[in-house]
Amino acid sequence: MTVAFYIDENVHRAIADELRIRGVDVLSVRADGKAGTSDPEVLQRAMELRRVVFRRDQDFLIEANARMQRGEAFAGVIYAHQLSVSIGRCVEDLELVAKIGNSEEFFNCVQFLPL
Repeated sequence: MTVAFYIDENVHRAIADELRIRGVDVLSVRADGKAGTSDPEVLQRAMELRRVVFRRDQDFLIEANARMQRGEAFAGVIYAHQLSVSIGRCVEDLELVAKIGNSEEFFNCVQFLPL
């Protein structure tokens, strides 16, 4: 099974667009009609959709960590710092994850980019 992504509304649109061109299954929070929702709600929605969340916001890591500490399930998070990881590198790494990864590998985990 490939990895499908749930991408935050604050992630540069070029990342989602380029991933789609490369055949990666991407759904943005905005396209899902959930723009402006809180971090806990984004994690919950991703879990419902069985999609790994991609974010570039450090604050989101706090929510993912809190869920891990409480033993609450989530579909997984991939994080890339906005200043340290280029858009191109995000696209390359996310494409690799999507095409050779398995969604279950990310369950209740946080993965940092670059790989």
